[in-house]
Amino acid sequence: SLNLFGAEYRTADNEVVHITLGGEWELTLEVFRDLGIAMAGAIFLVYFVLVAQFASFREPLIIMATIPLSLIGVLPGFMFLGYATGLYFNATSMIGVIALAGIAVNNSIILLEYLNSLKQTGLSLEEALIEAGTTRFRPILLTTVTTMLGSLTIANDPVWAGLAYAIVFGLGVSSVLTLIVFPVVFYMIKGRDWDAGDSQSKVGKK
Repeated sequence: SLNLFGAEYRTADNEVVHITLGGEWELTLEVFRDLGIAMAGAIFLVYFVLVAQFASFREPLIIMATIPLSLIGVLPGFMFLGYATGLYFNATSMIGVIALAGIAVNNSIILLEYLNSLKQTGLSLEEALIEAGTTRFRPILLTTVTTMLGSLTIANDPVWAGLAYAIVFGLGVSSVLTLIVFPVVFYMIKGRDWDAGDSQSKVGKK
């Protein structure tokens, strides 16, 4: 039987021979394992920083729900890039994915901060979500484009090309999908709180 970690053969004398993959392949597996642990640590660190910033355990979850969206851009992007140029997902690409855990949340933070300010205006949740999306679209677009262009400056480097393209693919797709997914997640998690606060503000005005 053959797998990623080696192979097992049975000889004519019914003896079992184990063959393990070593060298560069073994090193690659160890690097990806360590980077996977680093990514998990980065996600937890981002969460606790957001908890401290917003003084809430739920709002950071709304923000971090957009992190997986970057993978929707990274994986197909490298599949296409691999067929086109021979550059496949590698260790530096994984570093780029870890960086995306901290970069991709910026757009959600922009939207959440603005929504929290709109809550005091008495707008309904639907109106506030539309207002936040339209008003903050330009800052999100400019932030995304400048980050992508900055990353492309190292795309010609054979060592750091994987990192650059991971950020470009991941951030490009996640920024677009954030404008769709974030309002849905916010509505599901904070909808009742918003309606309750809106009702109290109307009672106070009366």
